[in-house]
Amino acid sequence: MSPTDASPVVTRFAPSPTGYLHIGGARTALFNWLYARGRGGKFLLRIEDTDKARSTAEATEAIFAGLRWLGLDWDGDAVSQAEGAARHAEVARALLEAGKAYKCFATQDEIAAFREAARAEGRSTLFRSPWRDADPASHPDAPYVIRIKAPQEGTTVIADQVQGDVRIRNDQLDDMILLRSDGSPVYMLAVVVDDHDMGVTHVIRGDDHLNNAARQMMIYDAMGWDMPVFAHIPLIHGPDGKKLSKRHGALGVEEYQAMGYPAQAMRNYLARLGWSHGDDEFFDDGQAQAWFDLDGIGKSPARLDLKKLDNLSGQHLGVMADEAIVAGAQGYLAATGAPPLTEAQETGLSRAMYCLKDRAKKFPDLLEKAHFILASRPIDPDPKAAKSLDTVSRGILAELTPQLQNASWTRDTLEGVVGGLAEAHGLGLGKLAAPLRAALAGRSATPSVFDMMLVLGRDETLARLSDATSA
Repeated sequence: MSPTDASPVVTRFAPSPTGYLHIGGARTALFNWLYARGRGGKFLLRIEDTDKARSTAEATEAIFAGLRWLGLDWDGDAVSQAEGAARHAEVARALLEAGKAYKCFATQDEIAAFREAARAEGRSTLFRSPWRDADPASHPDAPYVIRIKAPQEGTTVIADQVQGDVRIRNDQLDDMILLRSDGSPVYMLAVVVDDHDMGVTHVIRGDDHLNNAARQMMIYDAMGWDMPVFAHIPLIHGPDGKKLSKRHGALGVEEYQAMGYPAQAMRNYLARLGWSHGDDEFFDDGQAQAWFDLDGIGKSPARLDLKKLDNLSGQHLGVMADEAIVAGAQGYLAATGAPPLTEAQETGLSRAMYCLKDRAKKFPDLLEKAHFILASRPIDPDPKAAKSLDTVSRGILAELTPQLQNASWTRDTLEGVVGGLAEAHGLGLGKLAAPLRAALAGRSATPSVFDMMLVLGRDETLARLSDATSA
């Protein structure tokens, strides 16, 4: 059996808390979130913390933080897989009771000897336990594991929504251990029990789990549970086509936040990384949720391309609401350990936003362009800008100051005054713009000098010119 089209969609993201939220894991979470949200379903979060030696509270919090930054909200509380150990063991014992699993008393030495003999004889090294059909009366008083009785003939077909039908011969499947000799459940059992108990209808995960699906299907079949829809998505590769690794750059989601990408851009980019909707590249959350479907996922690994991400990031900054940009900038500063913007700086940034969005790719670009409104007097020019404030330029700026004092503070008037002064000195406007930029912003790359003057206002503009000419 499998979920019907009428069933409410329930997806899940189930990371192991052994480190940061990987970019590949973030995309898996996004695909699950989009699929559920686009269908009015639920998106659940399960922390697979059964590996006590490697799982940490810090890594769990890093996963939460990464998902929150990405804007991937989950329904209900996050579930701890480790806390369900008693329930997992209960299912293993139920299968034992039903004759669909058995006690195996084979020792590690016996299993190793079996495999060594199989290798020597050219046989399959897949362990076949002598205890599978043993009379319980022959069971010794010794430690045992519980193994499932795998089908030994025929074929298991994984009806995968991305990979198509994947066929695995049942004689290639071993009698998987469900419960270890110390009574603890194995991960493969825990995943199935949790997915069933949480009502998961669609298992969307990386294709590195594809082989696990055939073994997990044995448990669904043995328990008579509805089979979820499987969709195994290809992994992300680097630009060189090789498996993503540290040599390709940032791997953790928090690194992308610290690089200054807006979360909206990351969602857009990750959605397009292995999934497509026609030729659409730039879209918002509403469109992504409406469009996302499993048949749009490609079978080949996607390649990370930061130039595309930069391009999308710039487009998103261009259409984001001013307050969202201010909030995103504050988040970026916090992620890099920089001091937050003051209330006055936030107000100034909002006032200047109309002349900052153009051509900014990320928050660092935007904040650098905003330096003129974020900095306070006296403005300290950087080396490149300082070169344009020579004696001649200071003299011209000193002439400009009284002309601006009584000028109407409109763009047309300001352009007329500055342009008239440049012309009087036989200069092009660009020659006067450079020292003006240095005086007003302390930078050589800024928004238009007229935009800066309008944003700063008359008093602040005149004060900065006075500082520059009297230095």
